[in-house]
Amino acid sequence: MVFQYTNAFVTIASVNCENLVNFYTKFLEQKPVILIPNVYTEFNLLGMRLGIFKPKNTNESEFEAVTKSKMSLCLEVSNLEDAIAHLTALGYPPPGDISIASHGREIYAYDPDGNRIILHQAPVNDN
Repeated sequence: MVFQYTNAFVTIASVNCENLVNFYTKFLEQKPVILIPNVYTEFNLLGMRLGIFKPKNTNESEFEAVTKSKMSLCLEVSNLEDAIAHLTALGYPPPGDISIASHGREIYAYDPDGNRIILHQAPVNDN
C-alpha cells in the first residue's frame, strides 16, 4: 500500500480566532478564501494554504497552553526591510535583529497568539 495525499496545508489553532484572522488578513494583504466566523478561515498562499481554526470547547485546553512551539510559518520575501516595516505598522515588530543564515537573511516575528513567523530573504544571485 502506498500512502498518497492530494494537498497539504498548515493550520493554526486559536481560542482568539477572530483576532488572529484579522491579523493575517492585514499581514498577508488578502481576504480569506474560506471564512466561517469563529470556526475556520483559510488563506491561499503561494504554494500552500494557511488555515486558522477555533478549537471545539472540549479541546480548547489543549491549545491554551502558552509554550514555545517548534513549528514556524516561514515566508520568503523579496525585501526583508519592507516586510519588517509592514509588521511594525501592524503593531507586531520583530523583537530581534536580522540574522544571516546559510540560506540568506532572516528575522523572527510573532503573530498576536505568539506563533513564530520567520521572514526570510534569499541572497541575491549576481550571475
